[in-house]
Amino acid sequence: MKTIQAAIAFAFILFTINPAFAQYGNGYGNGGYGNGYGGGGYGNGNGYGSGRMSQGMGGQSNFNTKPKEVPVEETVAKIMEDMKTELNLDALQEIAISNVLTESIKEQGILLKNESSSQEDKISQIQALSEVTNKRVTQFLDNGQKEKYTIYIEQRKNQTGTKKSKKKK
Repeated sequence: MKTIQAAIAFAFILFTINPAFAQYGNGYGNGGYGNGYGGGGYGNGNGYGSGRMSQGMGGQSNFNTKPKEVPVEETVAKIMEDMKTELNLDALQEIAISNVLTESIKEQGILLKNESSSQEDKISQIQALSEVTNKRVTQFLDNGQKEKYTIYIEQRKNQTGTKKSKKKK
């Protein structure tokens, strides 16, 4: 009988102490009091807690931050701003092409988020989507604008190529 009471008392103490230590640094060894006053552990421990105090005071953790997604409409607006001046688009063409680009960018986002596809599959699907989008855009252009559009697309490809080479350096 005493062993059962001792086991229950031990379990009770164990379960009440664990949350108490967890308040000072996410458990044992992730920084905070469990790892000494010197702050250590795995990254965001500051010695007196796991960064919760610093996050509450304006600091941010580097582990859980994602780059903000730019809205599709904003991206299309920037593209259309350039394209409108380069190709001398009228209002109807501008609306039609912006709808095509919006749909294309949304599909591209879906393709990129698809985790079941390999990287090579994603690249080939995006290239195919790009070709379809270019064909759909050229349907709204006259012959002079089509020539300007092919030059515009080539310039954009060259711009992204130079950006990629700068990132590699």
